[in-house]
Amino acid sequence: MKSTPQITVLSPALSLLLATATGLAVASIYYVQPLLGLLSGQFGVGSAAIGLLPTLTQLGYGAAILLLSPLGDRFDRRRIIVIKAAALVLALSLAALAPGFAALCVASVAIGLAATLAQDIVPAVAALAPEAERGKRVGQVMTGLLLGILLSRVASGSLAAAAGWRAVYAVAAIAVAALIPLLWRSLPSFVPATSAGYGSLLASMAGLWMRHAPLRRAAIAQGLLSVAFSAFWSTLALVLAGPDFGQGSAVAGAFGLAGAAGALAAPLAGGLADRRGPQAVIRIGALLVFIAFAVQALAPASLWLLVGVAIVFDLGVQAALVSHQSVVYSLDSASRSRLNAVLVSTMFVGMASGAALGSTLLASFGWRAVPALGAVAALGALAVAGRR
Repeated sequence: MKSTPQITVLSPALSLLLATATGLAVASIYYVQPLLGLLSGQFGVGSAAIGLLPTLTQLGYGAAILLLSPLGDRFDRRRIIVIKAAALVLALSLAALAPGFAALCVASVAIGLAATLAQDIVPAVAALAPEAERGKRVGQVMTGLLLGILLSRVASGSLAAAAGWRAVYAVAAIAVAALIPLLWRSLPSFVPATSAGYGSLLASMAGLWMRHAPLRRAAIAQGLLSVAFSAFWSTLALVLAGPDFGQGSAVAGAFGLAGAAGALAAPLAGGLADRRGPQAVIRIGALLVFIAFAVQALAPASLWLLVGVAIVFDLGVQAALVSHQSVVYSLDSASRSRLNAVLVSTMFVGMASGAALGSTLLASFGWRAVPALGAVAALGALAVAGRR
C-alpha cells in the first residue's frame, strides 16, 4: 500500500507546534540528570543505585526506537503521536507521584519509551514538507529537539531548586498534556505506507541497511559525530570542576545555552542542504566538529574557548544531522519511519560509546584526551562522508 500525498500545508504555526512537541518529548529523557543528588537523599539510595534512573530512561528510549518507531510506516502517524504523547503524560505523572525508588524506576523506563514521540514527529514532517524545502523544515523541528536536550538540564535544575524535584515532572506532564489537543486538530491523518506485519517491519530494517549505501554512510558518519557530541557533554561537569577550570554545577548547566546557540542554526543548515545539496553541508559540519575539538585539545585551558567550542561543534553536529536526514528521507518515502529508526539507533550507539569512552579517557589521561577523541571521531565521519 502506497502513501498518498498530504494536503495539509506545513505552515509556520504547525512547524512551531511540532518543534515544541519534539523538544518537550526529548527533554523528558534528561530532566532527571540534575536531580540525582536530590533523589539520592529523598529515597536514601547510594550513587550506584541512583544512577539506574538515567540508565533505565535511556534504555527505554533506545528499545522503543528499534521496536516502536517502525510502526509509523504501518499505522496512522497522527494516532501514534497522540497516543505516545498521552503515554508520556502518564509516565511523567507517575514520576511526579512516585511513592518510592522502585516506582520511579518504572516511571523512568516508561518515560524513555514514550519520549520516542519525537522520532515519530520527524518523519511526519518529512512527509508533509514540500520536497524542495524538506531540509529546512526538518531542520526547524530538529532545532526543537536539540534545544530540548540542551535546555532540559537548565530548566530541571532551576525548577527543582525553587519547587522541589516532583514539580519538574508535574510541570513537564502539564506541558505535554496541553499539546495533545493541538496535535490532534492540526495534524492530518497519514495513510499507512505498508500493510506488513510487525515482524516483517522489524526484519525489513536490516534489508534497508543492506540495500541503501547512503543510509549506511549517513548512519555511520552521524554515529561517529555522536561519539564526539556525547563525550563532550557527558564529561563537561567533571572537566569544569577540575583544577584547570574550577567551576561548579551552575556553570556546567549554563553551557546548555552555549550549545543551544549552535542548535538554532539548524534551519539554515537545512535550507543550505536544499539549495546546494546535503553532501557539502555534511562535510562542512564534520569539519567544524574536527576544528573545534582539535583547537580545544591543543590550546591553553580557557573557559571562553570552551564556550566557543560548544557553539561551533554543536553547529557542526546539527548541520550534519539535518543533512543526513535529508539524504535518508529521500531514499524511500514508504519507509521513512524505519529509515529514521536505523539512523537514530546508530546515533544512540554512538552516544553511549562516546559517554563511556569520554569518561574512561578523562580518568586515565586527563581532560585533553576528550577533545582528542572528538577530533578523531570527526575525522572518521569526514572519511565516511567523502566516500561514494
